[in-house]
Amino acid sequence: MKAVRIHEDGGPEVLRYEDAPNPVPGTGQVLIELRAASLNHLDVWVRKGLPSVPKPRILGADGAGIVVSGDGFTPGDRVVINPGYDLGNGKVSVVGEHSDGTHAELIVVPRSQVYPLPDDIGFEIAAAFPLVFETAYRMLTTKAQLREDEWVLVWGIGGGVSTATLAIAKARGARVIVTSSSDDKLARARELGADATFNHDTDDVVSGVKDVTGGGAHVVVDHVGEATWKRSLDAARPDGRVCVCGATTGPNPPANLHRIWWKQLTIFGSTMGSQEDFEAVYELVKSGRAVPVVDEVLPLAEAANAHERLEAGKQLGKIVLRIPD
Repeated sequence: MKAVRIHEDGGPEVLRYEDAPNPVPGTGQVLIELRAASLNHLDVWVRKGLPSVPKPRILGADGAGIVVSGDGFTPGDRVVINPGYDLGNGKVSVVGEHSDGTHAELIVVPRSQVYPLPDDIGFEIAAAFPLVFETAYRMLTTKAQLREDEWVLVWGIGGGVSTATLAIAKARGARVIVTSSSDDKLARARELGADATFNHDTDDVVSGVKDVTGGGAHVVVDHVGEATWKRSLDAARPDGRVCVCGATTGPNPPANLHRIWWKQLTIFGSTMGSQEDFEAVYELVKSGRAVPVVDEVLPLAEAANAHERLEAGKQLGKIVLRIPD
């Protein structure tokens, strides 16, 4: 089969589109012929060696395709993959990080991670939602217990987690404020349902959020880290909840502990989600209440270009790889 693999850590240049051995399913596993996969920042971190993984390794957590063989399915069934496998004790095995991933023509995954895909959801849309929607759902619903009419602030609307947060929060009846350094992205976010937008390079986001919400956001979703952390704490209202699932600009911002105790904030750390989280958010997708945003679709062979676009922050939504080319 054709696959995109890394043999060493590094930049997009270490990605090799090459022949790789066909995976062989074992007991309780499903062999899937992939039709689409998507990129996540996880793929960038693994490619860079953060963390370094055994090699060669096929990247990619998200994918959808057609069953070749496997208990509980008929060959030809359309399916989507849940990228996380719950190992218990708070540990999760992630497709593309702890095992070979979806940037290939074939993949083998445990039966419990494979879900039927309705005919009215295309493979590219299906590949665009799993990891980021599962992550956003866990933060908003399982952790923060988001309620109708509450205000959510999400930084950097171009990213997959941010667009997923917007979609899920709106589906739950919340109101959403998004930021970006791109006015074009902010305009697109308003088309997608954002209730207010701010340019985080030129606007006073904290003052703007307080004005719009009458005191601050009930929930802040921060996956940026050092560049936004202080403003996240400032923009949250007293008794607000701040959800953290990443730190793309650095993991060690000033703690600003006085803000946390004085405003009686709750900080939630969150990584991906449980099987229950995946199934719940998949119901939102299947019902059409939460729709994934696809930025661009590229052939599998152009994975390096996809990585470059993602790292440059040019996208709004998910970059999808079409399989086969």
